[in-house]
Amino acid sequence: MKNSNVLLGILGGVAVGAIAGILLAPDKGSKTRKKLKTKATDIKTNLQNEFDEFLEQMENKYQQVSDKATEVADVIKK
Repeated sequence: MKNSNVLLGILGGVAVGAIAGILLAPDKGSKTRKKLKTKATDIKTNLQNEFDEFLEQMENKYQQVSDKATEVADVIKK
């Protein structure tokens, strides 16, 4: 979980930096809103991908623990 916290922190920093950069850029309001919408969509996609990867890792860990528990239970029964 430590890696996921670091990754989440990095993604959060990138998001804040991107938004700050867009807001401070000298563009028209409509261009700025369009850039913000695009960036928000990109960030949402990245977060969803990271979350999906995290869930997959947790499912794999659960399966490993479940398999090991079954092995231990079988040994105890003998």
